[in-house]
Amino acid sequence: MNALATPSDRQTDRLVDVLIKSFLGHAPSWYKYTVLAFLAGNIVLYFAFGPLLTGWAILAEFIVTLAMALKCYPLQPGGLLALQAVLLGLTDSHTVYREVEHGLPVLLLVIFMVAGVHFLREMLFRGINHILLGIRSRLVLNFVTLVVVSVLSAFLDALTILAVLVAVATGFYEVYHRVVSTVGYHEDPDVTDAYVDELHRRDLEDFRAVLRSLLMHGAIGTAIGGVCTLVGEPENIVIGTAAGWSFMEFLVQVAPATLPTLLAGFLTCLVLERMRWFGYGVEFPAAVRQILEDEDRKLRAMSTRKDRVLLGVQALVALLMVLSLALHVAEIGLIGLAVIVIVSALSGVTDEHHIAQAFMPGLPFASLLVVFYVIVAMIGDLRMFTPVINWALSLEPQMQIVMIFLTNGALSAISDNVFVAAIYMNELKQAFEQGLTSRELFDAQSVAVVLGTGIPSMSTPNGQAAFLFLLTSQVAPLIRLGYVRMLWMALPYAVVTSLVAGASMFWII
Repeated sequence: MNALATPSDRQTDRLVDVLIKSFLGHAPSWYKYTVLAFLAGNIVLYFAFGPLLTGWAILAEFIVTLAMALKCYPLQPGGLLALQAVLLGLTDSHTVYREVEHGLPVLLLVIFMVAGVHFLREMLFRGINHILLGIRSRLVLNFVTLVVVSVLSAFLDALTILAVLVAVATGFYEVYHRVVSTVGYHEDPDVTDAYVDELHRRDLEDFRAVLRSLLMHGAIGTAIGGVCTLVGEPENIVIGTAAGWSFMEFLVQVAPATLPTLLAGFLTCLVLERMRWFGYGVEFPAAVRQILEDEDRKLRAMSTRKDRVLLGVQALVALLMVLSLALHVAEIGLIGLAVIVIVSALSGVTDEHHIAQAFMPGLPFASLLVVFYVIVAMIGDLRMFTPVINWALSLEPQMQIVMIFLTNGALSAISDNVFVAAIYMNELKQAFEQGLTSRELFDAQSVAVVLGTGIPSMSTPNGQAAFLFLLTSQVAPLIRLGYVRMLWMALPYAVVTSLVAGASMFWII
């Protein structure tokens, strides 16, 4: 049969093979064909069943691309699905642009603040490294991380705090990996551990588990701490503004629900670490700790006066950054840009190449966020969530509060928190202004939206911007932190805190 094939047929076959091989790069063949099947199937769905079902299919497929983040960065496959949604008329470029405008503060944050943290990375690594290595108890280390991140997230931005943790974890991994690897440090997640001496492989796996636990406790902390104040999460500002709450009014209104939830999160951390459940509880390998301590001593011994001065400058700028974030003197991204300018100027980093390196971790995620906003625009244009919202608002007041909380959580877990909060608050405010609900009920409904967008949404990596950032960060493939593993490790926190928050919702009115 092949002998009868014409040169033109063979050339076509080779062309197809080349295209398939280059499509999505090193992703597995089955994944490439899956994405192509999604794209072809959506066209069939659109003409056979209409826009709404196609929209739900694209949303589910987009979540699959996030789940396969370790196989292929979601920007390309997710971006193709987003482009298809626009081409099929499920949304349009004007709606997408409006969503991007609404998300501009987050985009500025990801682009400039993550880069700003990069310029502070050495100081952060040195300081946090010294503190963490000084805490010998695994349980205390993780509990302190959760508590500190929770408190900071109530007043500072969650993405910024998690960016700091990611930078520190990456620094830890690089230091250890450089020592035990026979060929130097690798950022490629597909590289096996064959280049690591057999003696160190078990320690490397345990070290990855330690870093996974540390980062997941930190990510959870941003969620349970972020719901406590008006400035803790972007959606809180949307909700608080619609409800007419000041900072203190917001704090008082949500406290009956947020404080028990916060305590439940703290207790869950202790239980998970004590019982070693859901991937937590791995001891810090003694050999790894020794290597990190030795490297820390070497760095301190080799530090010159110039190094110490620069570390002092970075520490001062970091302090000013924290104060600026706490006082909200400007948009978070603009504060990050100021950090870049000041630290790079005082450190003498003026060449374009070194400055560009600081933006490398954040720009792919910023691009992915824009793709995500396309999906959000599609959800809005097709009014995909409207039936769920209308049903929740049709229930009796006390049950309504619980269902607003649960449906907010479910929708936020597959969509954008700010988007879901804005839709709900628009409906709730209209009902209040028309005299259909009392002020007491409206306040209780608003609290349910705060807790719903902030707590159950952490059940999936795409439910929180901070979780999505961690999933797609450079450290995630290095420590083998994929979508399914994040789901598993977040599950006990999501279940316990959601149950406690839901019970609190039931007793608000």
